[in-house]
Amino acid sequence: MLRVGSKAACLACRNLVSTNMGVRFRVPLQKLHPLSRAIHHRYSGNTNPQRAPHRTAARYFTSMSRLPMRPPKPPPGSGGRGHQQQRNFWVARLAARLLKLRYILLGSAVGGGYTAKKTYDEWKDMLPDFSEYNWVIPDFVWELSEQIDLDKLAKALPEMEEIVKLLPDLDKIGENFTFIKSLLSSGVSLGSEVKGASGLHLLLETSGDPPLKAADSSAASTQDSSDKQYKKSSDRERIDQLQEELLRTQLKYQRMLERLEKENKELRKVVLQKDDKGIHQRKVKKSLIDLYSEVLDILSDYDSNYNTQDHLPRVVVVGDQSAGKTSVLEMVAQARIFPRGSGEMMTRSPVKVTLSEGPHHVAMFKDSGREFDLSKEEDLAALRHEIELRMRKSVKEGQTVSTETISLSVKGPGIQRMVLVDLPGVISTVTAGMAADTKETIFSISKAYMQNPNAIILCIQDGSVDAERSIVTDLVSQMDPQGKRTIFVLTKVDLAEKNLASPSRIQQIVEGKLFPMKALGYFAVVTGRGSSSESIDSIKDYEEDFFQNSRLLRDGMLKAHQVTTKNLSLAVSDCFWKMVRESVEQQADVFKASRFNLETEWKNNYPRLRELDRNELYEKAKNEILDEVISLSQVTPLHWESILQKKLWERVSTHVIENIYLPAAQTMDSGTFNTTVDIKLKQWTDKQLPHKALEVAWETLQEEFARFMAEYRGKDQDDIFDKLKEAVKDESIKRHKWNERAMDSLRVIQHNALEDRSITDKPQWDAAISFMEETLQSRLKDTESVISDMVGPDWKQRWLNWKNRTPDQHIRNETKNELERLLKLHDDHTAYLANDEVTTVRKNLEGRGVEVDPVLIKDTWHQLYRRHFLQNALSHCNLCKRGFYYYQRHFVDSELECNDVVLFWRIQRMLVITANTLRQQLTNTEVRRLEKNVKEVLDDFGEDQERKSQLITGRRVQLAEDLKKVREIQEKLEAFIEALHKEK
Repeated sequence: MLRVGSKAACLACRNLVSTNMGVRFRVPLQKLHPLSRAIHHRYSGNTNPQRAPHRTAARYFTSMSRLPMRPPKPPPGSGGRGHQQQRNFWVARLAARLLKLRYILLGSAVGGGYTAKKTYDEWKDMLPDFSEYNWVIPDFVWELSEQIDLDKLAKALPEMEEIVKLLPDLDKIGENFTFIKSLLSSGVSLGSEVKGASGLHLLLETSGDPPLKAADSSAASTQDSSDKQYKKSSDRERIDQLQEELLRTQLKYQRMLERLEKENKELRKVVLQKDDKGIHQRKVKKSLIDLYSEVLDILSDYDSNYNTQDHLPRVVVVGDQSAGKTSVLEMVAQARIFPRGSGEMMTRSPVKVTLSEGPHHVAMFKDSGREFDLSKEEDLAALRHEIELRMRKSVKEGQTVSTETISLSVKGPGIQRMVLVDLPGVISTVTAGMAADTKETIFSISKAYMQNPNAIILCIQDGSVDAERSIVTDLVSQMDPQGKRTIFVLTKVDLAEKNLASPSRIQQIVEGKLFPMKALGYFAVVTGRGSSSESIDSIKDYEEDFFQNSRLLRDGMLKAHQVTTKNLSLAVSDCFWKMVRESVEQQADVFKASRFNLETEWKNNYPRLRELDRNELYEKAKNEILDEVISLSQVTPLHWESILQKKLWERVSTHVIENIYLPAAQTMDSGTFNTTVDIKLKQWTDKQLPHKALEVAWETLQEEFARFMAEYRGKDQDDIFDKLKEAVKDESIKRHKWNERAMDSLRVIQHNALEDRSITDKPQWDAAISFMEETLQSRLKDTESVISDMVGPDWKQRWLNWKNRTPDQHIRNETKNELERLLKLHDDHTAYLANDEVTTVRKNLEGRGVEVDPVLIKDTWHQLYRRHFLQNALSHCNLCKRGFYYYQRHFVDSELECNDVVLFWRIQRMLVITANTLRQQLTNTEVRRLEKNVKEVLDDFGEDQERKSQLITGRRVQLAEDLKKVREIQEKLEAFIEALHKEK
């Protein structure tokens, strides 16, 4: 026995309290009793302080009994020596007794220490094994134990008197128990009242109190058959009082549990916050429910058409519209996180909510890094708004609901771990504004989730409306006829009790007797007064007050474990984890077999290729495209300038010949020619030439970019990237905008180049003549082709190729012959026919029987005169080959007036300078901007999964995607199963 108030007893109690709170301390016994340790070392020679102290004490007392007593020395005299001898003996005996008393005290201390240690060990063995709850308290809590002040902790614990006050009055319970036993033994029929009192048996059994045998022996003596009728009313009142007392006791213990849970949450939150601040840095492991939720997220994105189905458990929340599904889920999550509406469809797509425990009450979307603090109203409003936006975004045009799942995780202290899926409410009628197939779509979504054989169906029924109006119960009965995985929840019980004339109807519902639907369990909950501004705490208080005062619970129609959302969440969580443990390994085997099939197909079809999924293929294509874009910067300046000069002349040559050269050359006057050329060149430079040059440069850049893409495509490149490269090229060119600020400087450069007329050397003169000859010959060839098409085949083609002229070609041929005779007569004829000349030609043709229109005559004349002029210009160009000396000496000779050569030299010089300017702009600015655009396009395409799925396609891609998903799912499942076994 430990002496009250002793040091050993206090420390033993402290050790017990520390063990109960999860903090383990070991206080060595020798630290508590240094005196016993000293005796042990002194008399037994024991060097181990942990050896049995009772043996040390026994050995000490044995040695005391064997101490040799030294006989007294005989006195030298004989007189008063006897009295002196007797006095000396008495003093020695007194000293021996005092020493003996001291050693007895020391031995008692040793025995008390041993008894304290033995009692501590017995109490410790009586405690349950909390090792399976190690996940609740982090590892570093044990390391913090040395930093905790034991004295402060002991003072913080409640006194024994306070604990005793919380215990029920055993005498009163015994008296009530005696009364009930007497009623039962006398055969009094109490009906439903006895059912309410039966909860007392459960209370006594669970509390571990011993049965009261005295109550059994006195039960028969307290009942008198003569006054049954007289005591009946008092018995009912007493039973009512007993039930009310029982409810008050339950609520009392419930409040105690909630207070202790709240303190535990605060303590764990403080510990975790200290860990976050760096008291103990450790690698944070994902919780069990987070691992499981990741598997479900991967499965939701996985195309399960290849021999694989998702049969992993989750809690599916189904119910009629406005039945209170979302409210129940919010009570389980302990936060009002969903959009709310009065009679309006708010849940438009499935919402997967992963509930787990954590130090802070926060929520987070799967694809977002933002945390919403659920303890702040502004974050709650932002979360509800974000969920509503995601729902509306997932709904396609012309639809009302969507099959796309929104994934959300909620963490907080005391939240039960599970995965729930909130589905759109089942409707009976399609109203205005809804799509015509809304009802069928909701049914198909609900069936798709409920047909999972391992899914737990949480069927929500509105208690405030007639049960016959429910639609969801029939749907649930079809999917789970035996009710092996269904939990029925009756909401709005407060309204049901108020509206129903017969409360026993509620009892029939929760007992499963009203509906043909079967279920594992039945629950009745209250989720508030219907106001969207109510907080979770106020709803909990209202629910607790309602059931405390409700006669449904008082009359025994509802059992205590069937009410409140807290009991519901505990039951659903237990059922969820039971289903997970029973089915997860089987699902892992299914995915293992699917992985083997996919790997076998890949080895047979693509034995020499790596298993690259769509994202990896995209990265490979992205690098190839960027390499091709970089190749543009390696194009030589000479190549750029030659291409630009050629393409620019092709674009402007028609304008130069038709609108500048021919009108000026047909004036037949040197001064007029130069004046006309200068005016037209100035107008051309101010309005059209810079724009044309920039268009040519932009088109040249596009063509070169496309050429490099095509060249790389032929160098053993994977043809799976063709669609992607084409789309990147088109989008990059579409986004590229040429720098228009260079146009003004280009206009000035071109104007100065055309103003210069001084040809400094003979090579430049010869180059201009060669340029002029090529241009005139090209135009003459084009004109000959036009005339040939007008008049049809000549006699040689008709004889050799068996071709004939059409009537129109015959008329044009006769007109051509007549106009050629006119040109022979007037070699220096102007470019236009006079009216009298047109009349003459027409009459001559009519004389030969050819009717011709004056317009046809003028058109034919234009082409003939153009050919005649170009032939003369070519002849003049040959003469000017030797005219550079006269041009340099400024001699005036009508035959060697080579102003047209000077014009072509000015045009040629302008082309060279413009090509050089555009090349500098291309290499210094535009190529880099195009490369930047390509990178932006690739980045945008990389973020758009739908776009990548459209551009990178084929069985090879899909097979690699399936392999990656199946491997990832299998690995996640194996990690989850390993963590699940550790938790067991």
